Amino acid sequence: MKRDFINFYELSKDEVLEIIEYAQKLKKEPFSDQTLKNKSIGLIFMKPSTRTRLSFEVGVYQMGGQPLYITGSSTQISRGEDIKDTGRVMARYLDGLVIRTYSHKEVEELAQYFDKPVINALTDYLHPCQILADLQTIQERFGKVEGIKVAFVGDGNNVANTWLIAGGLVGFNVSVATPEGYEPSGKAVYKALELAKETKAEIRITNDPIEAVKDADVIYTDVWVSMGQEGEKEKKKAFEGFSVNKELLRHASKNAIVMHCLPAHKGEEISEDVFEQFADVIFDEAENRLHAQKALMSLLFK
Repeated sequence: MKRDFINFYELSKDEVLEIIEYAQKLKKEPFSDQTLKNKSIGLIFMKPSTRTRLSFEVGVYQMGGQPLYITGSSTQISRGEDIKDTGRVMARYLDGLVIRTYSHKEVEELAQYFDKPVINALTDYLHPCQILADLQTIQERFGKVEGIKVAFVGDGNNVANTWLIAGGLVGFNVSVATPEGYEPSGKAVYKALELAKETKAEIRITNDPIEAVKDADVIYTDVWVSMGQEGEKEKKKAFEGFSVNKELLRHASKNAIVMHCLPAHKGEEISEDVFEQFADVIFDEAENRLHAQKALMSLLFK
């Protein structure tokens, strides 16, 4: 049976840990895994991208495959073709699909009609590949991921949703702090709590950033206005007090690190000085998109 990676929990805890470990090996030996040799992988991008596009294109190439970059406007999807028809056509040409788009339901529908692996490279609901890379980065810095505390501060967006689910699945504590009205998806919170019954992870949602970062090993943030929501700029007023700055950092663990999935709007969700203090971590995190995604593709395509 084919395997997809659309929802983070489609991996088991052991598989997540194996991916992180294998990603570290691939970081040292970039051409050692040729799982995609003679395979063509379609990369459908309905949203602009820097890290996701580059990491998948280079990753497919390093694994011996042919990446095919496909913009949404260049396909018949932009003219109203059914997702299921697009999936059935592409299945005749391609060996796998990576898609970065808006609707999570569309990705799930596409996977139903494309009979080879489909990877969610971002939807409005989840950003699972980003969190795999983040966990690799945490493993490199702390030597473990289980038992750590991640505090997400900002908008309860797709990244926050994925952190909650990942914490529940793998077994680390996640505290998400947002302004009132900007909490993460109830569906994601419910799934995280369900998974946490097995792993004993602590899942907390709060409107107090200081409470969230108390004793945190990792403080994580993302832009307040997500891609495609630029018309909501007035909502930034609600986020006063939710910037990751030196003052907030004082309430975290002594050896805490700060992470950001980029691009960053410095002076908004993160101060310039904190960003530069943890730049090495943040750009290691960006690089690890390449290695973690290669490890994921090795698992899905073997």
